[in-house]
Amino acid sequence: MRSSTDRRTEMRVKIHHEGTHIIILLFVVLAIVCAPLWIWKCPVGISIIVTVICVVFFLLVTNFFRSPRRQFRGNRENVVVASADGKVVALEEVYEGEYLKQNVIQLSVFMSILNVHANWFPVDGEVIYATHHRGRFMAAYLPKSSTENERSTVVIRTSGGRLVLMRQIAGAMARRIVTYARPGDEASIEDHMGFIKFGSRVDIFLPLDTEIFVKIGDTTIGGVTTIGRLRPLNPDSENA
Repeated sequence: MRSSTDRRTEMRVKIHHEGTHIIILLFVVLAIVCAPLWIWKCPVGISIIVTVICVVFFLLVTNFFRSPRRQFRGNRENVVVASADGKVVALEEVYEGEYLKQNVIQLSVFMSILNVHANWFPVDGEVIYATHHRGRFMAAYLPKSSTENERSTVVIRTSGGRLVLMRQIAGAMARRIVTYARPGDEASIEDHMGFIKFGSRVDIFLPLDTEIFVKIGDTTIGGVTTIGRLRPLNPDSENA
């Protein structure tokens, strides 16, 4: 259940800049569709039905591009915060072969078309790797989507020396992944790392000794929900 603080935070919402031009263009198109129905005095029933459909569609698209202002409240030391709004659909040990080259914990959050689609950095630190991969557009909830779908990968090194990999994954409806992170950038859990347009998924790969606070089926709020806490790096660890 969301706290009163989370609900107040959700109320302070603006439109994400990734959607501004789309919303303006959509408004113009829908206005062109609806205006003639009233100017040419078409049957009132038809005019009302078409106008209502256009208004509902416009509100749904506008809702998709909402960008709530959020502030993390709590101890930020070694904290791992959800990168996206959605539902935890995977939590397991896997081998990450693109960059980390070792077994890690994979925590995946699936975003429906009704969720906020801005993505936050999961940890504070420095971006050391960022790349985009072309791929397929399978349903984002499928396990293979993590390695076969269109995706972007970002690796962050925390101040404690831990490496955290975050992957934005396109889905069957998502055709555009926007990634702002670049190597050398400072990562902050209160900043947007990117945006995915329409239904999609975010994977976070964490060291095996990370303390995890969520389970499959849990709902997360990007930039707010604490999903785990990194343990201090062992000097003898190979994860450096």
